[in-house]
Amino acid sequence: MKRRQFIAAGLGLAVGARLASAAEPKGPGTAQSLNVEVWQGLRPGLFGEREIDIDAGEIISLDTPYRAADAAAVPIAVRSHLDGSDGRYIKRMWLLIDQNPTPVVGVFSFYPESGGADVETRVRVNDYTFVRAIAETSDDKLYMTANFVKASGGCSAPASKDAAAARQSLGKMKLRIDPPAAPGGAARAQLLIRHPNVTGLAMDQLTRMYPQPHYVRKIDISYQDKPVMQAEVTFAIAENPSFRFNFRHQGAGVLVARVEDTEDGHFEARAQVDASGAS
Repeated sequence: MKRRQFIAAGLGLAVGARLASAAEPKGPGTAQSLNVEVWQGLRPGLFGEREIDIDAGEIISLDTPYRAADAAAVPIAVRSHLDGSDGRYIKRMWLLIDQNPTPVVGVFSFYPESGGADVETRVRVNDYTFVRAIAETSDDKLYMTANFVKASGGCSAPASKDAAAARQSLGKMKLRIDPPAAPGGAARAQLLIRHPNVTGLAMDQLTRMYPQPHYVRKIDISYQDKPVMQAEVTFAIAENPSFRFNFRHQGAGVLVARVEDTEDGHFEARAQVDASGAS
């Protein structure tokens, strides 16, 4: 099944996401998350009957706050623990938030040139819920880790800026490179996107109407014309999306980010990287 179909599967189960409330577990963890009715409904559409290993500590980990300060911008970080010594790497990763109107946050694809499947971003959380990361390794095995997060109302929260101000800066992007790494090693970068990422679930207090959803849906990162990270994402990504990721640099080159939104807006940012991996 293609990545777009995975996204569609999550969208189609939006109603199913309300079948069970995310009652606070006694001890949040991946094993307990298996019993959540929402996950039991999502799993067949996304992964069929494939085995998913929940003993994922040597493959992938997930960092989230237990209680979020802002439900509309909850920090989340996924870390890969594969060093590549056995030839394996994470080639695909799903982020899911069980109790969101659209449980699928995004599907991310990685490559040997990615320098590891590490991603940091900010997400909207609509209700107390499990947040999941499912990794598919290059040998076609699946691993899952999950954390419970206390937050509510993130998908229906009003935008932080008025619509006119958001339109003026829409599509502006920056690529930042963290301190350089040794040639051939993994360098760290951050992509900043000015975009309201409208969910369509926050009522306009003046018109009393709901706006048309308008959000970033595709991200394509490349370095020296080689793919680094590709993602299909939903409005669960917070306003003004930010993504931290790795890329493996092999000397001087150009890091390129291309972004597409749901109104067919196309945006691009470039960063020149010198031989040391610095911009």
